[in-house]
Amino acid sequence: MPHRFSVLVAALWWGSLSTIGFLVVPLLFVHLPTPAAAGAMAARLFTAQTWVSVACGVLLLVASRRRGETAMAPWAAPLLGFVLAGMLLALLAEFAVAPRIIARENLRLWHSVGSGMYLLQWLCAAVVLWRTTGPR
Repeated sequence: MPHRFSVLVAALWWGSLSTIGFLVVPLLFVHLPTPAAAGAMAARLFTAQTWVSVACGVLLLVASRRRGETAMAPWAAPLLGFVLAGMLLALLAEFAVAPRIIARENLRLWHSVGSGMYLLQWLCAAVVLWRTTGPR
């Protein structure tokens, strides 16, 4: 059961990143009346996504330990770095990059950095999902 739970959490993490970043936010910029309105809503969605990513990471870390054992589950050991990197990228984007974008401080640079970090986080989640659904 813990392995199935980890697959479900990994799928939620990767799926939410994919949906927000590659579908919802681009649609905001197409359908909302101004780029400022779309940007404000995108910022709220990315904040929510940060907390989804952190929650999924924590749940994956909890699921990686079997009850009463000190060793990690076999599926978890090679994925620990990807889970931690994804969580770190989410938090850095939220607390280091997003404030600079909101302040319109060197907007092109910080938007590029944030987009790159989001893509790296998406790749971390993809690796975790791919490896948790693979053969045991």
